[in-house]
Amino acid sequence: MTITIFITSLLGSMALGMPIAFALLLCGMALMFHLDMFDAQIIAQNVLNGADSFALMAVPFFLLAGEIMNSGGLSKRIVNVALALVGHIKGGLGYVAILAGCVIAALSGSAVADAAALSALMVPMMVAAGHNRNSSAGLVAAAGCIAPVIPPSGGFIVFGVAGGLSITKLFLAGIVPGLLLAGGLVVAWWWVVRKEDAAPAPRLPLKDRVRAVLDGFWALLLPVIIVVGLRMGVFTPTEAAVVAVVYSLVIAVFVYRELKIHQLYELFLTSAKTSAVVMFLMAAALVSAWLITIADLPSLVIEVLEPFLDNKILLMFMIMVLVVVIGTAMDMIPTILILTPVLLPVVKAAGIDPIYFGVLFIMNCAIGLITPPVGTVLNVVAGTSKITMDDIMKGVWPFLLAQLIVLFLLVIFPDLVIVPARWFSGG
Repeated sequence: MTITIFITSLLGSMALGMPIAFALLLCGMALMFHLDMFDAQIIAQNVLNGADSFALMAVPFFLLAGEIMNSGGLSKRIVNVALALVGHIKGGLGYVAILAGCVIAALSGSAVADAAALSALMVPMMVAAGHNRNSSAGLVAAAGCIAPVIPPSGGFIVFGVAGGLSITKLFLAGIVPGLLLAGGLVVAWWWVVRKEDAAPAPRLPLKDRVRAVLDGFWALLLPVIIVVGLRMGVFTPTEAAVVAVVYSLVIAVFVYRELKIHQLYELFLTSAKTSAVVMFLMAAALVSAWLITIADLPSLVIEVLEPFLDNKILLMFMIMVLVVVIGTAMDMIPTILILTPVLLPVVKAAGIDPIYFGVLFIMNCAIGLITPPVGTVLNVVAGTSKITMDDIMKGVWPFLLAQLIVLFLLVIFPDLVIVPARWFSGG
């Protein structure tokens, strides 16, 4: 009965068009009435506690860093470096999009921001070179979904706070899986363009390639600073977010000189609005998470999944399929906030490494950003590329399939995540 009330109240309110944050609050209230313990003070207290987190301070700072990088010329220079290095290969512009997506992902951690920047820069270039517009936009959208997996990642921050796990360990564990997602896209793009007649860009002279790398040096240095700083314990993820903002601001204003002081107000305002949405979601989700714990909902789910607890691979496979289905209809952050308090106890009861589960869970949620019909990143890229959703859905399928194959390979071979994660974290 408890599970029924939880699902019905949540999905019912969402079906009526209620914003996710308010749906979560209503779901929590429904559970409180069911448990005969309704108290408005408890709701208010949990809402305040949900936003009162040092770790969550990283979210607005990383969002701001992403805005500064896109407006200050850092993202553009990263694309230029990738273009100089691999642009001359057959289908080279696609590989440029993938490589640039990986590097930009290590700067901002926002799939939407990365996809918007990449699509504005890359899709017109790819179409002009003779590539199919639908496939080009689909590839750029898929490349943008690498951002929540490679650190820094807003998804890992939210998952770490919701699940009480080390955000630093999640960050470091996401490096190799993020690169594997990129590898899957490389194979898929090779398959898509093998019969195309698009002419590759001319190979640049060595001095021009060196010049592009030197011009992008300061932008490329930031992900190195963040990863090395986290690995060496120099700063926490929250402090890393502040470092990213200060560094990118200095480079954009004083080195590249593409960001003017009068533009900062608009960047701060945009980041603040986005951050407010995320923080309110977190605050509302804690009410439901607290009620889920009080109602012992995870135990009920464990009972349902008990036949599969002895087979970790089968259990993970079932969970990943469930998240894929949910990801077609729900955005990334709500999916994390709703499912984490339910699934994490199940995973722990089965003896699965919660960091490993967290990486695959966030990968799955990231892939959900390009699964129709919702597909937030698909909508963004369709808008910036000036194509319809129907067209981009046709173009994204090979890349969506490639990323799902990588995800389920990591389910079958968990050491591909666990071993590198332990090395990066020094464990």
